[in-house]
Amino acid sequence: MLNNLYTFSVPVFLRGHAVLSELLRKGEAHAAGCNITPSALLIARLFPDMFPLKGQVQAACDTAKRATARLVGVEPPRFEDNETTIEQLRARLARTIDYIKSIPASAFEGSETRDIKVPAGERTLEFKGLDFLQTWVIPNVFFHVTTAYNILRHNGVDLGKADFIGGGRKL
Repeated sequence: MLNNLYTFSVPVFLRGHAVLSELLRKGEAHAAGCNITPSALLIARLFPDMFPLKGQVQAACDTAKRATARLVGVEPPRFEDNETTIEQLRARLARTIDYIKSIPASAFEGSETRDIKVPAGERTLEFKGLDFLQTWVIPNVFFHVTTAYNILRHNGVDLGKADFIGGGRKL
């Protein structure tokens, strides 16, 4: 049997990032079909104090790769936030997926009680591994994937619930 924290993190991150990559592909196709510069979508945001689409994708990637690393007690790879195209954002998603896939399930053994510290501005949040995954990581990953979906949808990309659920499921 797989370790619970592996089971409830890695497959969830992989699916969420695959869905996000497909949403971006549809956004790029929409821009091309409507003669819109795709970079216009990268800077689109729902509200002035929120990240634009580009930042939502970067945050979804960073949250998943950092969480994976923290749960297994290693340093995560560092990605520069320098993407200027949808293709580059999809490549970042692919690098994140590759990194997450590279961590074996056995590395998660004992991670439910691992002490996790997360810098948050001038303070540090402290968790045990299970609490970290359930109350911080999964909600954050889905917040950023959902917000990216909403930015694309708000900007006219033909998306529906099935696109968010992913995996070719028809609702």
